[in-house]
Amino acid sequence: MAKDRQFDMRRLDVPAFSVAAASLQGETAQADFTRLAEGVMALPGDGVAAPVTWSAQGEQRQVAGSAAEIWLRLQARTRATLQCQRCLQPMHEALAVDRWFRFVASEDEAARLDEETEDDVLVLSRAFDGLELLEDELILALPIVPRHETCPEPLPSSAGDDEVEEETPNPFAALAALRRPPGGS
Repeated sequence: MAKDRQFDMRRLDVPAFSVAAASLQGETAQADFTRLAEGVMALPGDGVAAPVTWSAQGEQRQVAGSAAEIWLRLQARTRATLQCQRCLQPMHEALAVDRWFRFVASEDEAARLDEETEDDVLVLSRAFDGLELLEDELILALPIVPRHETCPEPLPSSAGDDEVEEETPNPFAALAALRRPPGGS
Protein backbone atom coordinates (compact mmCIF):
# COMPACT_ATOMS: atom_id res chain seq x y z
CA MET A 1 0.00 0.00 0.00
CA ALA A 2 2.92 2.36 0.71
CA LYS A 3 3.95 2.17 -2.96
CA ASP A 4 0.60 3.68 -3.99
CA ARG A 5 1.11 6.74 -1.82
CA GLN A 6 1.43 10.08 -3.62
CA PHE A 7 4.47 12.14 -2.66
CA ASP A 8 5.00 15.87 -3.16
CA MET A 9 8.54 17.09 -3.82
CA ARG A 10 7.78 20.42 -2.06
CA ARG A 11 6.63 18.67 1.14
CA LEU A 12 8.43 15.34 0.99
CA ASP A 13 7.98 12.88 3.85
CA VAL A 14 11.52 11.52 3.49
CA PRO A 15 11.15 8.55 5.92
CA ALA A 16 7.99 7.30 4.18
CA PHE A 17 9.52 8.01 0.75
CA SER A 18 12.58 5.97 1.74
CA VAL A 19 10.59 3.06 3.22
CA ALA A 20 8.49 2.91 0.04
CA ALA A 21 11.64 3.05 -2.11
CA ALA A 22 9.60 5.58 -4.05
CA SER A 23 10.74 7.81 -6.87
CA LEU A 24 9.55 11.08 -8.33
CA GLN A 25 10.51 12.86 -11.50
CA GLY A 26 9.50 16.05 -13.16
CA GLU A 27 10.36 19.17 -15.01
CA THR A 28 10.31 22.58 -13.35
CA ALA A 29 10.83 25.98 -14.96
CA GLN A 30 14.14 27.63 -14.07
CA ALA A 31 12.20 30.75 -13.09
CA ASP A 32 10.57 28.73 -10.26
CA PHE A 33 14.04 28.43 -8.70
CA THR A 34 14.27 32.13 -7.80
CA ARG A 35 17.76 32.04 -6.26
CA LEU A 36 19.14 30.16 -9.27
CA ALA A 37 17.39 32.60 -11.63
CA GLU A 38 19.21 35.51 -9.94
CA GLY A 39 22.57 34.01 -10.94
CA VAL A 40 21.81 33.41 -14.62
CA MET A 41 21.24 35.81 -17.49
CA ALA A 42 17.88 36.47 -19.10
CA LEU A 43 18.48 37.26 -22.74
CA PRO A 44 15.91 39.28 -24.68
CA GLY A 45 14.52 37.19 -27.52
CA ASP A 46 16.27 34.09 -26.16
CA GLY A 47 12.93 32.55 -25.35
CA VAL A 48 12.24 30.60 -22.21
CA ALA A 49 15.20 29.36 -20.16
CA ALA A 50 15.81 25.63 -20.27
CA PRO A 51 13.66 23.74 -17.77
CA VAL A 52 15.19 21.79 -14.90
CA THR A 53 14.62 18.08 -15.41
CA TRP A 54 14.90 16.27 -12.07
CA SER A 55 14.34 13.00 -10.29
CA ALA A 56 14.36 11.84 -6.67
CA GLN A 57 14.65 8.33 -5.32
CA GLY A 58 14.29 7.12 -1.74
CA GLU A 59 16.18 4.18 -0.35
CA GLN A 60 16.77 2.42 2.94
CA ARG A 61 20.17 0.82 3.51
CA GLN A 62 20.48 -1.94 6.06
CA VAL A 63 23.43 -1.65 8.43
CA ALA A 64 24.42 -4.63 10.55
CA GLY A 65 23.58 -4.07 14.20
CA SER A 66 21.63 -0.83 13.79
CA ALA A 67 18.51 0.66 12.25
CA ALA A 68 18.24 1.08 8.50
CA GLU A 69 19.67 4.32 7.14
CA ILE A 70 17.45 6.69 5.18
CA TRP A 71 18.87 7.93 1.88
CA LEU A 72 17.65 10.24 -0.88
CA ARG A 73 19.18 10.53 -4.34
CA LEU A 74 18.64 13.77 -6.27
CA GLN A 75 19.46 14.16 -9.94
CA ALA A 76 18.91 17.19 -12.15
CA ARG A 77 19.94 18.63 -15.48
CA THR A 78 19.48 22.05 -17.03
CA ARG A 79 21.27 24.60 -19.18
CA ALA A 80 22.06 28.01 -17.74
CA THR A 81 22.93 31.19 -19.61
CA LEU A 82 25.78 32.99 -17.86
CA GLN A 83 27.96 36.01 -18.63
CA CYS A 84 31.52 35.13 -19.63
CA GLN A 85 33.86 37.03 -17.32
CA ARG A 86 36.50 37.33 -20.04
CA CYS A 87 34.52 38.73 -23.00
CA LEU A 88 31.28 39.66 -21.15
CA GLN A 89 29.20 37.84 -23.79
CA PRO A 90 26.50 35.28 -22.96
CA MET A 91 27.54 31.65 -22.70
CA HIS A 92 25.61 28.45 -22.10
CA GLU A 93 26.65 26.06 -19.37
CA ALA A 94 25.22 22.59 -18.82
CA LEU A 95 24.49 21.98 -15.13
CA ALA A 96 24.16 18.47 -13.75
CA VAL A 97 23.56 17.23 -10.21
CA ASP A 98 23.71 13.62 -9.02
CA ARG A 99 23.94 13.46 -5.21
CA TRP A 100 23.03 11.07 -2.41
CA PHE A 101 21.94 12.46 0.98
CA ARG A 102 21.79 10.52 4.22
CA PHE A 103 19.13 11.57 6.73
CA VAL A 104 19.51 11.30 10.51
CA ALA A 105 17.28 12.06 13.49
CA SER A 106 19.13 14.98 15.12
CA GLU A 107 21.52 17.89 14.58
CA ASP A 108 24.00 16.30 17.00
CA GLU A 109 24.07 13.07 15.03
CA ALA A 110 24.42 14.99 11.75
CA ALA A 111 27.37 16.98 13.15
CA ARG A 112 29.06 13.81 14.44
CA LEU A 113 28.63 11.96 11.14
CA ASP A 114 29.79 15.01 9.19
CA GLU A 115 33.11 14.75 11.04
CA GLU A 116 33.41 10.98 10.53
CA THR A 117 32.26 10.41 6.95
CA GLU A 118 32.26 11.97 3.51
CA ASP A 119 28.47 11.47 3.25
CA ASP A 120 26.18 14.46 2.82
CA VAL A 121 24.16 14.28 6.04
CA LEU A 122 20.88 16.13 6.67
CA VAL A 123 18.40 16.12 9.55
CA LEU A 124 15.05 14.39 9.00
CA SER A 125 11.92 16.42 8.54
CA ARG A 126 8.39 15.26 7.78
CA ALA A 127 7.82 18.17 5.38
CA PHE A 128 11.15 18.39 3.55
CA ASP A 129 11.37 20.69 0.48
CA GLY A 130 13.23 18.54 -2.04
CA LEU A 131 13.12 21.22 -4.74
CA GLU A 132 14.79 23.72 -2.41
CA LEU A 133 17.64 21.25 -1.83
CA LEU A 134 17.81 20.66 -5.58
CA GLU A 135 18.07 24.42 -6.15
CA ASP A 136 20.93 24.61 -3.61
CA GLU A 137 22.78 21.87 -5.49
CA LEU A 138 22.26 23.57 -8.89
CA ILE A 139 23.63 26.84 -7.47
CA LEU A 140 26.67 24.95 -6.19
CA ALA A 141 27.11 23.46 -9.69
CA LEU A 142 27.44 26.92 -11.26
CA PRO A 143 31.02 27.79 -12.24
CA ILE A 144 32.69 30.25 -9.86
CA VAL A 145 34.09 32.27 -12.77
CA PRO A 146 32.11 31.52 -15.92
CA ARG A 147 34.08 31.90 -19.14
CA HIS A 148 34.20 30.44 -22.61
CA GLU A 149 37.00 28.03 -23.41
CA THR A 150 37.53 30.21 -26.47
CA CYS A 151 35.60 33.46 -26.63
CA PRO A 152 33.50 33.77 -29.82
CA GLU A 153 34.77 37.27 -30.58
CA PRO A 154 38.18 38.87 -29.98
CA LEU A 155 38.34 40.81 -26.76
CA PRO A 156 37.71 44.52 -27.29
CA SER A 157 40.69 46.81 -26.89
CA SER A 158 40.67 50.53 -26.26
CA ALA A 159 41.27 52.63 -29.37
CA GLY A 160 44.49 54.60 -29.28
CA ASP A 161 46.30 52.41 -26.72
CA ASP A 162 49.36 52.14 -29.01
CA GLU A 163 49.55 55.90 -29.50
CA VAL A 164 49.47 56.54 -25.75
CA GLU A 165 52.39 54.18 -25.19
CA GLU A 166 54.50 55.91 -27.86
CA GLU A 167 53.85 59.41 -26.49
CA THR A 168 54.66 58.51 -22.87
CA PRO A 169 58.38 58.97 -22.17
CA ASN A 170 60.25 56.14 -20.56
CA PRO A 171 60.55 57.01 -16.85
CA PHE A 172 64.02 55.46 -16.72
CA ALA A 173 65.40 57.59 -19.56
CA ALA A 174 66.21 60.41 -17.10
CA LEU A 175 68.07 57.95 -14.85
CA ALA A 176 70.13 56.70 -17.81
CA ALA A 177 71.17 60.29 -18.57
CA LEU A 178 72.36 60.74 -14.99
CA ARG A 179 74.60 57.66 -15.19
CA ARG A 180 76.56 59.02 -18.17
CA PRO A 181 79.96 60.43 -17.25
CA PRO A 182 80.22 64.22 -17.57
CA GLY A 183 81.37 65.31 -20.99
CA GLY A 184 81.06 61.73 -22.28
CA SER A 185 78.81 60.46 -25.00
